[in-house]
Amino acid sequence: MTLRSAAPVSLDALPNPRGGAVRAAELALAEASLAFERHAESGAALLRASYALRTAGWFSAQRFVDALVRLSPLAGAEAAEAESARPVFGAALHELRAALERHNLRELSCSPTLFHHYCELCAQLADHMPGSAIGFEDLALCARPVPPASMHAHPAELLAHLRVRYERALLPVLRSQADTGSAVALAVTDAGLDELDAVFVELAGPDPYDFWRLARACAKALRARGHAARDTDTRRFYARCNLALADHARGIERAPRSLVRATLALLWRDYALFGAAAEDAGQVEVLRDYGLTVDWHVAATQSSEMLWEAGAQQAQALSSTRELGVLTVNANAYEDFLQTADASIQALAAHARAADQPEKADPSEALQAGDAAYRLGAAACALGLGHVALLADALGLAWRRRAHAGVATPAVRAHVIVGAPPAATLEQAAEVLRATLHQVAAGVAPAGGGQLQATLGALTRAIEQGGA
Repeated sequence: MTLRSAAPVSLDALPNPRGGAVRAAELALAEASLAFERHAESGAALLRASYALRTAGWFSAQRFVDALVRLSPLAGAEAAEAESARPVFGAALHELRAALERHNLRELSCSPTLFHHYCELCAQLADHMPGSAIGFEDLALCARPVPPASMHAHPAELLAHLRVRYERALLPVLRSQADTGSAVALAVTDAGLDELDAVFVELAGPDPYDFWRLARACAKALRARGHAARDTDTRRFYARCNLALADHARGIERAPRSLVRATLALLWRDYALFGAAAEDAGQVEVLRDYGLTVDWHVAATQSSEMLWEAGAQQAQALSSTRELGVLTVNANAYEDFLQTADASIQALAAHARAADQPEKADPSEALQAGDAAYRLGAAACALGLGHVALLADALGLAWRRRAHAGVATPAVRAHVIVGAPPAATLEQAAEVLRATLHQVAAGVAPAGGGQLQATLGALTRAIEQGGA
């Protein structure tokens, strides 16, 4: 599959022809668009769209719509102050409607195009409703637990030396946007990036949740995708890592949570949109350690992509559907999901029962349980079952942390922060997933509140609090 630019000029991923649709949200946004064009009130329609998306578990899209809701009174006003808000509001609403029709949950989370419009909306709101700064991760990782990341203790002299090397290499990278793209300038930038990569390697510790391991994977992915020289988010990443290195030199043992989230989202961005190839296996493993999955892509030409997209749209138009609450799903995809989900949930339940016997603890078994949860999460995401996908991915992450905690050697445990989530929490999550899938099989939409929300909260606490 041909990679496309991350610049905010077009939608960023192919449609998902077997994905679910939230028709109520699509209709409400169409109504809001018509009201906007007529300078009428659009807030009520947008609120209905937000409710439908929340009910479906499409949280990133819901967050985007909520920004539209807040800006709608200003965008619909006749006053002069609406002149700057109207084009921003109209463009954002148009792009979101187009994205929703592609039924691709990962695009709705990780699209640089949508994030660009989200930033524009928030910038308009900032003049009237000041708030905190926003980041790409606010959409990409919306409602997802993110484990803490450590910074391995090194001798002070080594850290001081590494920081000098890092800052010396950082300067040409930060200056790269102003360069004309000459061969000399590019060579200098590449040399600086090589040196930054080398520093990340020396900083990384044995903890699988060491921040510099995450940063190294992110830097490698950004360079492989061609973003490292001129991308604003990339330069911000390298600059923030410099500040983290200063904290590390002062003896701080955990990376800032905001930096961990931002780095993880940046690493996930292109893989979520375009998939991963065999040479990306190392970065994919890091993503799985943090609860994120990707598809594997096959190289294709632009013309074959266009043919595939046209065929996908035709197949979607001809396929039969099922209704699961607010979600309309492809009937064939629904049946396929139920078959694969049943095998995954049975494996998860068996692993959860075994986890309650510490004398039989086996890290490889925990990894297998995590893989089963990830398979279920990826399948639910493809179908559009947002709540199921989120809970399954969180359970996969919890099992992944249990696996890493089980293999840590005494030397690693001296600085490791990986805590093994309690077996009871894992078993409860598996049972809630089983009950939810029984609902889905019966044609009942999974509810996002109640027990499912409580279970996700328990998993999130177990994941984010870490261990000693």
